[in-house]
Amino acid sequence: MSTSSLGEFELIRRYFAEASTDASVALGIGDDCALLIPAPDEAMAVSIDTLVEGTHFLSGTAPEHLATRLLGASVSDLAAMGARPAWFTLALTLPEATEAWLEPFSTSLIATAKALNIRLVGGDTTRGPLSLSAQVHGFVPVDKALRRQGAAVGDLVCVTGTLGDSRAGLETLLNQDLQSANVDYLQARFNAPTPRLETGLALRGIATACVDISDGVLADLGHLLNNSALGAELNIDALPLSPQLHAYAGLKQAQQWALTGGEDFELCFTCPASMQDTLAALPEPVSVIGQISAVPGIRLDGQPVSGAGGYDHFAKESS
Repeated sequence: MSTSSLGEFELIRRYFAEASTDASVALGIGDDCALLIPAPDEAMAVSIDTLVEGTHFLSGTAPEHLATRLLGASVSDLAAMGARPAWFTLALTLPEATEAWLEPFSTSLIATAKALNIRLVGGDTTRGPLSLSAQVHGFVPVDKALRRQGAAVGDLVCVTGTLGDSRAGLETLLNQDLQSANVDYLQARFNAPTPRLETGLALRGIATACVDISDGVLADLGHLLNNSALGAELNIDALPLSPQLHAYAGLKQAQQWALTGGEDFELCFTCPASMQDTLAALPEPVSVIGQISAVPGIRLDGQPVSGAGGYDHFAKESS
């Protein structure tokens, strides 16, 4: 395959122009703006995520993995609001626009978008250090949107899926000399997060508050609690751990990564204890890991937890 550099408009025409076919798109890629037809009687949910080389991914990461990670992480925000995906825009900053990079990236991006039922409707390309941004748009009835505030004392604290896998996947990438039969699974959880869209939709009318887990369950639950001025009692033995993570890291490390590792892009939500029997009927597995309390802060097995603020891009490094 040729590695020759492409011009901006040829790049868009060749790799992305056919990605916006849908009745809700009156005019897609190729003009100054897209013309989109909003869903009637619904609010639009909008979020944006950026991946920067050296900050969010390692140099040399395969472009197909960047596509799945970017879109999976972005659409996870829609899942956390109980929103149905509609459209996204893409901003690419590339050191060089080559076919060798763009072909696998665009193929993976379009396949992932199709699987998530979201359509590329525009964006921008420019030259510079490698970074990627996706702005996602979805729809949700105003009175049914899941929000970070709304938890009440006595509510159950729940999470979808398993936690800590993504952090373990990163560890295998940072330390490639560490061999394990579980590497492929863990790296896939890091490179291709699965937005819990079906569960997000099903949680309308069930969840009292919801957030997606991007910074670790302690940090993101902390954001949810801050919005309601409440606390939570968590049970460390209730954390859902995959067999692959347990085998790779051992129990204590697996639990630590489950609590603080981040980028699992699972949902953390609260619901009344009276709704517990309905959790088994949700589209994806859900675990109850604790309960909301009136005492501010998070307690883990009865002990206060500190230092769970999550990753801050602008925090000053200690000298």
